[in-house]
Amino acid sequence: MPKPFASLSGLLDFEAAARHDGFRAAAAELHKTPAALSQQIKLLEQSLGLALFVRHPRHVAITPAGRALAASVTRMVGELREQVLALRETQDPHTVRVSSTHSLTMKFLVPRLHAFTATHPAVDVRVQASDQLADLDGGGCDIALRYQALDKMGEPPLYAEQQVVVYSPALTPKPAPLAELLRQPLLHEEGGLQAWQRLLSREGLAARRHLDFSRSYSHGGLLVQAAVAGLGVGLVPFALAAEDMAQGRLVRARCAPLPSAYGYRLLRGAARVGAPAVDAFEAWVRTEFGRLTPAAPVRTRAR
Repeated sequence: MPKPFASLSGLLDFEAAARHDGFRAAAAELHKTPAALSQQIKLLEQSLGLALFVRHPRHVAITPAGRALAASVTRMVGELREQVLALRETQDPHTVRVSSTHSLTMKFLVPRLHAFTATHPAVDVRVQASDQLADLDGGGCDIALRYQALDKMGEPPLYAEQQVVVYSPALTPKPAPLAELLRQPLLHEEGGLQAWQRLLSREGLAARRHLDFSRSYSHGGLLVQAAVAGLGVGLVPFALAAEDMAQGRLVRARCAPLPSAYGYRLLRGAARVGAPAVDAFEAWVRTEFGRLTPAAPVRTRAR
């Protein structure tokens, strides 16, 4: 009985042949002759004790066992290629791999990245927008920017978020007191209605009736975009709305910011400790967040 896994040297040949459904195209991809590829697959079959292909005079046909094995081998080869690519990137001194939430990427990082590129033109910043946790331990990411409850961090935040009231200048072009804006739909994140209630209570407007809270959004970035589109008055994270306010796409209401229970953390991957490009990007991110100071307009209370 042959010993399984005595030699796996033909696995790549087999994977290519199964993918191309034949030896000739697989041999061309691997820069081999069809005869050499066929011999490698035959040795693999002997090692595994499995018939992977049926050889006919003019063609080959994969067996059921070969098809089942090909599915596993193709998956593993793909994972191996991704891992090798990731490991190569960790050795590239000019590459910085950043993981960030979708909202922060869209509304904070992307509008500002040109400034970092202008001062560090040799650095290749690769941003992956995902609300899933990045693989810092496995070397898949150099810097992760995460949105988290402040009381769960165990360390000072990169930035403690504050919420501000904003609206499109199409609704009214000048900063208005909150009391004058309550006839508009009041936009909020899903599950974030309590923030509006706290703000209204603080501003002495909790007794107002017939308020429209019907429009909610799953992400802060979508909430900000809804306000930009003039769909109502939004209570939005300042970090996500600052660029739109600076560009005149949003107007800030005459209302002090509302402190949030959430903020941002910056996490570093262990594989690139001390890498100059990563250090430079971290310093730049910290500086950009440090500029987020939502100075409060004059607070006006309802009378």
